[in-house]
Amino acid sequence: MVAARTGEQYRADMNDAREVWLGEDKIAVADDPRFQGSINGMAGYFDWQHTHADICLVDDPERPGEKMNVSHVVPRTAEDLAIRHKGLEQLSRYSYGMLGRTPDYVNVVLAGHVARRDIYDAGGDPVFHERLRKFQREVIEGDLSMTHTIIHAAIDKGVPELQGMNSDLTLRVVERNDEGIVVRGAKILATLGPFADEIFVYPSAPVPAGAEEYALCFSVPVKTKGVITVCRDHYGLPEDIADRPFSSRFDEQDAFVIFEDVLIPWERVFCDGNLAVYNKISPAVSPSNTAQQITIRAMVKLEFAYDLCSQIAKVSNSDKRPEVAVMLGEIHTYMVLTRAMVIAAEARASNHSTGDEPAFFPHPDLSALRCVMPGWMMRVNDIIKHIGAHNLLATPTHAAFKNPAMGDVLRKYLPGANGMSAEERAILMRTAWDFAGSALGSRVELYEMFYFGSAGRGFMTDHMVAQMNGEGGQVKEFLKAAGAWKVPE
Repeated sequence: MVAARTGEQYRADMNDAREVWLGEDKIAVADDPRFQGSINGMAGYFDWQHTHADICLVDDPERPGEKMNVSHVVPRTAEDLAIRHKGLEQLSRYSYGMLGRTPDYVNVVLAGHVARRDIYDAGGDPVFHERLRKFQREVIEGDLSMTHTIIHAAIDKGVPELQGMNSDLTLRVVERNDEGIVVRGAKILATLGPFADEIFVYPSAPVPAGAEEYALCFSVPVKTKGVITVCRDHYGLPEDIADRPFSSRFDEQDAFVIFEDVLIPWERVFCDGNLAVYNKISPAVSPSNTAQQITIRAMVKLEFAYDLCSQIAKVSNSDKRPEVAVMLGEIHTYMVLTRAMVIAAEARASNHSTGDEPAFFPHPDLSALRCVMPGWMMRVNDIIKHIGAHNLLATPTHAAFKNPAMGDVLRKYLPGANGMSAEERAILMRTAWDFAGSALGSRVELYEMFYFGSAGRGFMTDHMVAQMNGEGGQVKEFLKAAGAWKVPE
């Protein structure tokens, strides 16, 4: 087994029997030229953990002398959270947040599930958590790349998610036998789908009584017979990194995953129709444990966006104009608020488990960022377009400057202000366009809108949970203290 894969090892592992469709073509992921930039980009992520091994790799507690990715740490103490924070932040800096589903995301989810053994055991048979723990060891020792697909394939929004035509389309159990469960149906959205080793299916929204066949948690290799990965158009471009710093490497792909009577061996089944586990585990893990990875990535991306917008404002010497400074300050505020929220939630971390093994997670208030972050990220793209304006559309390629007939002309007519070279101006503007305006940039904007679920659903859930927890009472307290509350109790 490999303790921490290199990029070369990752590339080699993409050469298997997975069924992946891109347009009308059933493709070999490892060989298809359209995917090479993305595979190289993901390979770079695995190399990054070695480049920054002092932060991104930690001692494997079960294998003396071996290292593992920091995202596998099962947080039991405040020190564990601090170590994981440093590692997750460094991993995010590989793409500065433009890769939304790097393997550390699902690794953190899995570690959270492992930490909450109390929920699995309270649900009945302890064998399910033991399987989960053994699976995490497999992921650690192979340094596997996992994606997830957790949203029901609810095509008809006019009826509940598991009724009408939706009941036949979404993933469910259709058979149980001595070997395992047979599942049929679809799930969305598997970002990183064609470039992952494993698909981890785990609870998202609760399911009602009577829908136990949909209450599943399992993992399956992408190459498993019957697993069909259907990709959207690919936005990766075979261009110079100087021209397309994101599109040339960081289209992580999004896929609709179909399960055509797929056998999931019992050792890979972690929940099978147990609503006591299925409906409790996600609310117990996502708002606190998983949110640490999510908000750190967002913080790193906002830092980059602030610097990017500051730099493109300097191209036209407009960074000190009041209307531009206001926009730059706006992004800076988003960045500071995100950083402060992460710090505060980690400082208020506590043991969330009711069992013998601690599950030391940040304060669940951290998940409130999921409600405002989509708007902030869309606003960042809007600001980039306002500051960059027409300059975003007048950006020569890196190759154009090398052309003897054009290079000097471009240097004369398209420099930046205050002595900035034409080459520097071009690369800054092309980076800004690739971030916010290219096909990939537009995809990332849509992705950010629903990164951690619907913002509207987040607001609604936070309100309902607050009311269930008894938050409020200040109005009556104030009026009673003033002698103004005259309503009979």
